[in-house]
Amino acid sequence: MNNQLHNGLNQQVANLATLFTKLHHFHWFIEGKGFFTLHEKFESLYDEVNELYDAFAERLIIIGGKPASTLSAYLKLTTLKETETLDSKLMVDELVDDLKQLVTEFKALTKESQSQEDEQTADMLIGAVASFEKHIWMFSAFNK
Repeated sequence: MNNQLHNGLNQQVANLATLFTKLHHFHWFIEGKGFFTLHEKFESLYDEVNELYDAFAERLIIIGGKPASTLSAYLKLTTLKETETLDSKLMVDELVDDLKQLVTEFKALTKESQSQEDEQTADMLIGAVASFEKHIWMFSAFNK
């Protein structure tokens, strides 16, 4: 496998770690209308993101890479921004933006993994894209 695939997967490990933390922030600080719905949905999504985070890191090891595993490394590699928002509408908007960004990056990494004939990594990414696209639809509908 080439370094481009390793670097891409490592960046997604960092992105997923960052998103995991952001989702906890949202889960803990959500208030107001939609509290029960969003509190539950943020928890469900951070559980899903945690599974992906672990799977992507393990896949990187399997193909000869070394995943980042410290907060400082994650912050250097991530393409997502941290947040401190306490506004529920902004939480959902930020989440939708993050998921859209990850879908774009996952699709590009899928092409890279396929060019390296790594269909197993491509399959993981394709599954994550399908799930994230559904979340984008649902959270976008929530904020209308």
